[in-house]
Parts: sequence; structure tokens; C-alpha cells
Amino acid sequence: MINIANYKISERISDDKKYQLEAEMGVFAGVKDVIINSRKDNIEIKFNAKKISKDKLKGKLIGLGLKLIDADLSKNENKENKIQGKIFTVKGMHCASCEILIENKLLKNPAIKSVEASAPKGSVVVEYIGKAPSIENLNNKFKNDGYIFNEEKNADLRSKKIENKSDMIINHRKLNNYFIVAGFSIIFIALFLFLNKSGLAALVSVNSATALPVFILFGLLAGFSSCSALVGGIILAMSKQWSDLYSTNNSIIKKFEPYLLFNAGRLISYGLLGALLGVIGSFFQISLTFTSYLVIIISVIMLFLGLQMLGVKRFQKFQFTMPKFITRYVADEKNFNGKYMPAIMGAATFILPCGFTITAQGLALISGSAIQAGLIMFFFALGTLPALLIIGLSSVKFTNQPHLADRFLKIAGIIVLFFAIFNINSQLNALGLKSLDDINFNKIQKTKALADGFPPIVDGKQIVKMDASSSGYSPNKLKVQAGIPVRWEITDRGTSGCTNAVISRGLFDGQIDLTPGKTSIKEFIPPKAGSYKFSCWMGMVSGIMDVVDANNNNGTVAN
Repeated sequence: MINIANYKISERISDDKKYQLEAEMGVFAGVKDVIINSRKDNIEIKFNAKKISKDKLKGKLIGLGLKLIDADLSKNENKENKIQGKIFTVKGMHCASCEILIENKLLKNPAIKSVEASAPKGSVVVEYIGKAPSIENLNNKFKNDGYIFNEEKNADLRSKKIENKSDMIINHRKLNNYFIVAGFSIIFIALFLFLNKSGLAALVSVNSATALPVFILFGLLAGFSSCSALVGGIILAMSKQWSDLYSTNNSIIKKFEPYLLFNAGRLISYGLLGALLGVIGSFFQISLTFTSYLVIIISVIMLFLGLQMLGVKRFQKFQFTMPKFITRYVADEKNFNGKYMPAIMGAATFILPCGFTITAQGLALISGSAIQAGLIMFFFALGTLPALLIIGLSSVKFTNQPHLADRFLKIAGIIVLFFAIFNINSQLNALGLKSLDDINFNKIQKTKALADGFPPIVDGKQIVKMDASSSGYSPNKLKVQAGIPVRWEITDRGTSGCTNAVISRGLFDGQIDLTPGKTSIKEFIPPKAGSYKFSCWMGMVSGIMDVVDANNNNGTVAN
């Protein structure tokens, strides 16, 4: 009869030691298989009880220098020691970070051999030996993390019982949450639109060339969202180990050193690897058209992320992450030991799954500049710093919850959704395509017209004058005749990082660079009749130039 013996060891085994032990134990008569799991400090031995006893196995392990902290946990091979599987439904999972957090926490149980969590499916597959994990124990273990476990077949029934029991209370809380979420979201969006209208949107709009402080704000949003759950969870998981390493010094500053090292490594890696992304982007001649399409793609990712944060189930299956074997390695604290390993561990978080990080990385790539890209990622990481330092200082369970608070998650989801739509709309302007701004142009006051409705012609050129500022163009609806050269005089009245250039795909190639306090001139011959959009290079502010023929007909919309 084949038996299984399980032993818990008190020290971590290196890979070399692991292979050596497996080889040495494997040569003993009666030993069929030796499996050493260095992650869980566990040794499993399959053996023939007729040829070697459990006591002899234990003695040989001790003879090889191993310290066993638990007695032999083996039993005869039957239902109790066979590997069995069970599927649980889990409420509260939102992303790949949630998956890894659940997997790592469950794998600390020696009886659990493997865990496969899936946020899109809302399920966790557990393989175990012995007694199956109970729903009560699982829910107690993950109570502070915001996850609710149910057995797959009973999940719906259990939920219905809970809802029926306190239906009025739940509805009242939901209604209260909706009002709070809607209120904060409306205030934020209204403030953003006000800033945009007043010309201050460059300080908060997310793109690759706007003011760098926006990436601190963007990182701050990420730092207090589900994307920080994994990094915060790693810090909390490491806190005991770091406490042991630094416990010899009573100084609070000294004990806080590993957290400072972790964040220092994170800041440095984000800056350097961000610069590398910029170098990669600089090798390509990235046109404004390509940039616009790429920003639209990135914004679509943000759109999906926002819908996931709002709990739209159909979008849960779309996960933008690194391969799981990489993130599992980075998330496993046992792979990072030593007093200076926190810095390396912090640096490695660059590859952990997070929609916010992917968005920032994409913008760093299209910047085409090592310096700009490095600063984008550095300031983004700087924005995540407050949340991570709070976790390090207080270890408050609230900040370890993957979705943080349900209210904040919903507010953040709406804000991300709004930013995605805003960015897509801006890029449609930059591409000269129809956008939401076209609705407003029907109400815009047209250019001051002369008797014939066209600008004056001097030396055979149509003279068009316009002012540009950080809030937009004045006037922003222009009219010229087709086939007659145009001299476009644009006076910079205080533009921002986005509005300091004018582009129009259909009217001319390249861009018109603006200088504060000066007038820039662009001469071109209007093409065929049509309505042509012009905008800043990121499409945040835009206008229309109508090109009409001799019959005062502007034809159809042109791009």
C-alpha cells in the first residue's frame, strides 16, 4: 500500500538544497516520490509502508539536517489524503491583484496544494488534502479584505436568503451609497469642466505632454484604488519579516527604513524603466495621427477599467495584466529576503497588474522622450506614495482591502470613465472627426463678417485673425473661400502645454507652433469646400473652418 507522509520544516530550503534532498531521499528503498515545496516549507513523501516506516522516514529527514516543527501528518492513502478539488464562488474580486491576494493567502494553509482564482468568473478553484476549507473559515479569513465565499451550488440561494432577511436595510444603504457616489462624482466632473473652461485643464488632464503634476494626481487616484491592493498587501505581508530584521534598533525611523527602501526602489525603477519606454518610443517616427489613435486605444483600456470598477460583469473578463507566473513570483514575499531586498521588491512592482499603471506606461511610450517618459512614470509613482506610506505606518486593514471602500471604488470608476470619454472625444477632434463638441458648434457665434461674409483679401491673400489661449480659440468658427490663399494670423494670449500648437489634418500638414505674446502666421491654400476641424495637438480645444466655393456652399464635412 502506498502511503503519504507530510512534514513541516522550520527553515526555508534553497533550490540547490531542495534538489539534493529529493535525490538523497529518493534512493531509499520504498520511497516512491519526494516533493519539496519551498514556498510553503513543506515536504511530501509517497512511500511503500511494507519497505520503510514513517518513523524511519522522519529519522532520515532529521539525519539530513532538517528541523521538523510538526509531527508526521501522514495518513493511509484514502479519501483524507488524496488531493481533492472544490470550486467556490467569490464576491468582491475585481482584478488580477485580487486573484493573487486570495491565492497567496490560501496557499499559506499546508493542506491546500493549489489555488486558481478568476476575477472574471468570480470563482476560486482549490485543491486540497484532507478536509475541505469551510465557508465559515474562509469568510472569517477574508472578512477584512471584503471577499465573500460561497459554495458554487448554494451561492444564489444564500444570497437570496440574506437579501430577504434585511431587504429594507440593504435597499436603504444602497440608495444612500448611490447619492454619495453621484454627489462626489458630479462635484468632481463639474470642477474638471470648470477648470477646462477656465483654461486650467492642462493641470488635470491626462496625456503625455501636459503638466507633470497631473500624473501625481493620477497616481494618487491609483494609490487609493484597487490597483494599490496588491502592492499594499505585499507591504503588509512583509511587515512581520521586516520587523524581525529591524527589531534590533528601537528607533522608529530605523524600523520604518524597509518601507522607505521599498518606496525608494519603486520611485527609481519607475523613473528608469519609464525612460526606457521613452527611448523605445523615440526610435519610431510617431505621427500625430498615430499618437491620437494610440491615445484612443489607451482610453478604451481606461473605459474598460472604469466599467470594471463600477462592477459591470460583462467587462470583468477583460484583464490587462502581465502573465500570472510573473506576478505570482513578484507577489510572493518569500522571494525577497534580506535587509536591502525591500528596495528590489519595490522596483519589481513596475510589472504588477494595474490599469492605471498601464495607462501611464502607454503615455510614457508615446512621449518619444526618455526624459519626459521617465518623469511621467516617476511622478505617477510619487502619486501612489501617500497610500503606500499610510499602509506602512499604520497597517490599517481598511487600506489593505483590494477594493478599498465600495463608495470610493464607484466614485473612482466614474472618474476614470469620464476621463476615458473626455480623452476619446479630444482625439476625435485632433483627427478632425465628428465628436461631442460638434453639438456646441451649432450654437457658436460666427466670425465677425463683412458684407460678403468672407475675410478681407490683401495682396491676393485672405487675412484670417484669431486669438488662442489655454481656454480655447476666439473666434472658433472661421469662414474662407476655396482656392484663394489664406494668411492665418494666430495671436497667443496665454496658451498651456496642450494649446500651444494648432493642427488641422485637412487644411495643412504639420502644426502651427505658438509663442506667448506673439503672433504666429501660417499660409496655405484651402482645399475643396467643406468644414474642417482645427484643434490643439491633443484635441482639448477645437474650432471649425468652413471652406466654401464661389456659390457660398461648403459642401460636406471634410477631414
